[in-house]
Amino acid sequence: MSRYGSMSPGGMRFAYRMTPWVKRLIIANAVLWLLTWLRLIPPQLAYDYLGFTATEVLREPWTIITYMFVHGGFFHVFINMLMLFFFGPPLEERWGGKEFLKYYAICGVAGALFSVGALAFPSLGTGTIPIVGASGAVYGVMLAYALNWPNSLVWIYAIFPIKVKYLVMILGAMTFFSAFGGATDGIAHFAHLGGLVVGYIYLKKGWQLGAHLEAWKKRLRKRRLRVVQGGTGKPARPTPADEEARILEVVDKLLDKIAASGLESLTPEERRFLDEVSRRRQAQHEVRH
Repeated sequence: MSRYGSMSPGGMRFAYRMTPWVKRLIIANAVLWLLTWLRLIPPQLAYDYLGFTATEVLREPWTIITYMFVHGGFFHVFINMLMLFFFGPPLEERWGGKEFLKYYAICGVAGALFSVGALAFPSLGTGTIPIVGASGAVYGVMLAYALNWPNSLVWIYAIFPIKVKYLVMILGAMTFFSAFGGATDGIAHFAHLGGLVVGYIYLKKGWQLGAHLEAWKKRLRKRRLRVVQGGTGKPARPTPADEEARILEVVDKLLDKIAASGLESLTPEERRFLDEVSRRRQAQHEVRH
């Protein structure tokens, strides 16, 4: 299944397919909502045992994950899954399924933990109210999309075009002021804020690149340390391993640069190089498995 989007004349045109983990997440959320809507699972039971309550986190630690799959109504699950449907596949294609799922889960967990942090503000009165929904994770996905394709256009109500980077900035500002302004609209603003803040830190630190590049580097170093028997004494021809060693040297320098100055210190060419190495390593890993 494919969906297409386009920018204004002169901008980039792009297309993408529905990716495996985005599809699984949408199905899981939709099925659980349908079960509660049909009363096959009583909605209150789902909220009580799967929803996240900040004051009960030590007694019900599993809810830090399960709350992401419970929604309060049709439009709640519909909007979240629609945003995941549009913004998730390009990220999963760029990062690979395992990295995308990890990032999604981290942003969702961050949403729950920020709700625990809200206990420091008793006047907000949010600690004893269960929160449900994938919004924290989805806000993190939207942020990641905006950082990777900032000038892509989003059409509001199919009428008003806005660059996705500005849309995320507006949503972030609204979330911040709603969270600390004590909004009583029944929305878990601290969960949204957690997904945005932790997602931003995660991406700016380059952790989504560093983790699997480091694993690739370790495997390559092990291969380079193997002893080869029976040499001929003739000059060796360049091999794929030599090319990998050259790439490894460049990756080392770029990861050091990220560690010292952050992901934004990379030039566009350096970022594209790391993305390409990352995609190649992910493809090799998936073929082996």
